[in-house]
Amino acid sequence: MIVYDLSCSAGHVFEAWFKDSATYERQARQGKVVCPTCGVTTVTRGPQATQVATGVTRDRSVKASEKQAEMRAALRELRSAVESNLENVGSNFAEEARKIHYGEAEARGIYGETTVEEAKALDEEGVPVARIPWIDREDA
Repeated sequence: MIVYDLSCSAGHVFEAWFKDSATYERQARQGKVVCPTCGVTTVTRGPQATQVATGVTRDRSVKASEKQAEMRAALRELRSAVESNLENVGSNFAEEARKIHYGEAEARGIYGETTVEEAKALDEEGVPVARIPWIDREDA
């Protein structure tokens, strides 16, 4: 496992764990590395310090790895619940969310895809939306 300090184009700083540097590079290229604060997918890596292996570091690494596994399991469970209980409206999410909000469509739980700009516009209109990290099944 490797920990990277990342920052998004909006200036938020966060850390993320990856199997290795190639995994980070692949996910970043595919837009799968998402800022947990604002949802932006344009991120850059900060400078990394070389880690010297010691018993203490290994213990922390094992605990962090266990925590990461727990978080991934929770996100898989969340994805399963969303897919089982909500309607996937795909790229029509913003439009359908507005219709529901303004009473032009049946009130129901939906999920789908939207850009950061569309999500911000929905928020400004008072349309309730939430962005959640979505784990690919291949990584699950």
